[in-house]
Amino acid sequence: MQITRSSIATTAGPADWFTGAVFVDAVTTPTGASRLLASAVHFTPGARTAWHTHPNGQTIYVLEGVGLSQRRGGPVEAIRPGDRVFFEPGEDHWHGAAATRFMTHIAMVEVDDEGTSATWGDHVTDEEYAAAPPV
Repeated sequence: MQITRSSIATTAGPADWFTGAVFVDAVTTPTGASRLLASAVHFTPGARTAWHTHPNGQTIYVLEGVGLSQRRGGPVEAIRPGDRVFFEPGEDHWHGAAATRFMTHIAMVEVDDEGTSATWGDHVTDEEYAAAPPV
């Protein structure tokens, strides 16, 4: 058994990648043969990612709160604790908290051969975000 004690401080999500206040706790980073990158991402009400893609896809697992997710061209979907969302490799998408709720999810990706986990695009507009269904 190996226990790794938490020693990495919570970081604020970069403004280039997020709208609103978002905080990230590292769960695991790629080491050795592992390509897994996982983070607990904490979104304040209304906070969200920018549009982005992942070379090997992404799975998010909602831990608490109420969130929203959307793939480009699809409807905005509400997501709740226990929900798992898989975004296909290269699928343009965003995810974040509902306007009146906090949301935390675990984000899991495999980095590519160059160590890239995501390609970031434009911020989700207020109009795109407002297309969310009532929660």
